[in-house]
Amino acid sequence: MLLLALVAGGIGGGVGAYIERNGGLTTVELPQAGRDNGDRAPDSVAGIAASALPSVVTLHVSGTAESGTGTGFVLDGQGHILTNNHVVAPAGSSGDITVTFSTGETASAELVGKDSGYDLAVVRVRGVSGLKPLPLGNSDNVQVGDPVVAIGAPFDLSNTVTSGIISAKQRPITAGGEKGDGSDISYVDALQTDAPINPGNSGGPLVDSRAHVIGINSAIRAADSGRGPESGGQSGSIGLGFAIPINQGKRVAEELISTGKATHPVIGVTLDMKYTGDGAKVGTKGADGGPAVAEDGPADKAGIKSGDVITQVEGQRVHSGEELIVKIRAHRPGDDLDLKLTRGGKERTVTLKLGSASGT
Repeated sequence: MLLLALVAGGIGGGVGAYIERNGGLTTVELPQAGRDNGDRAPDSVAGIAASALPSVVTLHVSGTAESGTGTGFVLDGQGHILTNNHVVAPAGSSGDITVTFSTGETASAELVGKDSGYDLAVVRVRGVSGLKPLPLGNSDNVQVGDPVVAIGAPFDLSNTVTSGIISAKQRPITAGGEKGDGSDISYVDALQTDAPINPGNSGGPLVDSRAHVIGINSAIRAADSGRGPESGGQSGSIGLGFAIPINQGKRVAEELISTGKATHPVIGVTLDMKYTGDGAKVGTKGADGGPAVAEDGPADKAGIKSGDVITQVEGQRVHSGEELIVKIRAHRPGDDLDLKLTRGGKERTVTLKLGSASGT
């Protein structure tokens, strides 16, 4: 009797250990949802991404001294692609630009035109079929708080999608300036977004809830910089990204495609960039040693004089020479602008028609 009890106890313990170790005597199947049809609402992030991704490309640029990665998007069926100037800059005059589509197909691209002042460039691919242009929206319609999606290749991770909102509009930013002579500084009246943007996103589209482009992602404010927005830096996103409004990008792209160059609106003055007061001060001499107010230029015809301090453009305050340039660049040559200025402690308002100068 005692022997049988011990044997039975041993068998029971062995069965219990097996069940505990293997989850039972039969195969375990956990409940799981079935596959869906993949459809998403068109205005969801997934729906927007599905619509826009076929039009977004990754650019790999290499030159004699440097290389880089950026993003662009298809403008038309002729193969024109819009991106940032600082994305294609490493190619120089003899480097290579390779475009990779969302399908993985690659093609060589040629530079059509670029402009450092706007930080925009157009390249073109040939012999690629089935190009899908990305529809352009209207950045004048954008409101703070609108949802947006950014698409790009941060750190060469192509087809990356992030989302956020428009945090602010008409942010006057300057970016670039690595050359030290000011020739590569871009001036942008930017859209600000908290959608994560990182190096490699440059040149990619910022799209609205209809998958229409409202901006070109171009710069970030980096946590470790302590300086203004940067183009092409290697710091990560802290939720302060800046995009060139598409209305400006459209005009510049059209000019680059048509002539290879873009025009800049000008008022015909040389500014005192060392002025530390509030506003933009007209200098005493021009860059060539001549008068600071160009003879018969827009400012001269409007009655602006050397030493005047311009404080507003179209009712918007300007606090420095850089901000004045940004606000002027947001308009087209030929536009009429109302400027408020101070002279001898007195305020006055003048109206001028913007002139035109070729960019680089």
